[in-house]
Amino acid sequence: MSEKLQKVLANAGHGSRREIEAMIKEGRVSVDGKLATLGDRVEVTPAMKIRVDGRVVSIRESTESVCRVLAYYKPEGELCTRRDPEGRPTVFDRLPKLRGSRWIAVGRLDINTSGLLLFTTDGELANRLMHPSREVEREYAVRVFGQVDDEKIRQLSRGVQLEDGPASFKTISFQGGEGINQWYNVTLTEGRNREVRRLWEAVGVQVSRLIRVRYGDLPLPKGLPRGGWAELPLNDINYLRELVELNAETVSKLPVERERRRMKANQIRRAVKRHGQGGSAAAAAPNRRSGSANKGTSSTRGATANKAATSKGNKRG
Repeated sequence: MSEKLQKVLANAGHGSRREIEAMIKEGRVSVDGKLATLGDRVEVTPAMKIRVDGRVVSIRESTESVCRVLAYYKPEGELCTRRDPEGRPTVFDRLPKLRGSRWIAVGRLDINTSGLLLFTTDGELANRLMHPSREVEREYAVRVFGQVDDEKIRQLSRGVQLEDGPASFKTISFQGGEGINQWYNVTLTEGRNREVRRLWEAVGVQVSRLIRVRYGDLPLPKGLPRGGWAELPLNDINYLRELVELNAETVSKLPVERERRRMKANQIRRAVKRHGQGGSAAAAAPNRRSGSANKGTSSTRGATANKAATSKGNKRG
């Protein structure tokens, strides 16, 4: 059965549908030597060659692929793009490397916003989670500068007119603060560009700090440092899939990755012991990552999540 080309590539983990549609428009995708156009349908066969930027990409049936999801604590100063011509850091720089697939960001956070950003290898999952019709709830901790009275709260709850249409917060809750620097937690069900900041600016209030603390029912993992990532377990992956009406996964990569790392550590210890290089095995072996095997760290990471970023309304622990 034939399917749209962007769906085939998304299911194989080569980007979200939106990203792939942009690639097709830019003339970067070909099928069996013919330049692809939007709307093309393909029926995958072993002999088919699909190229992106001149390179043949692997196409696997979605049933053969394992859906993986990462929770990443985006720091301020990173861009939500794969490459930056100015050489600035991006959210993809610290993610674990993949073979035959790629990480797809579920939405974006602007350069001055930090907090929870999800990545997946399943383009269809990413596309559905981002689509406005799904109304997936996002929660943010916001530090604002300015006078906030009851009337402004009512305006933000009822809705204000932005340049790209009306917008409002689903919930607004005061979290504390001193003087004109105050913290609020807000929720909304779409991800327009700089929407949280623009809503506050529409009522004359400036946002001085913005942290995403929840996506759907998934909170920013406790103890995860800025710039750190944690791979989600199967139950959380299936929560996201159920949320957007996709079939549940039955296998996870986590046990495989954990066993692979254990075997690699054992090989290093045996090699050091056998050759006696650098003294004892304990001295010669590289430092292990702290925490569980499904967490990644970086030497440039900062402190743990700010207490103000912890949402009181988290639905999942």
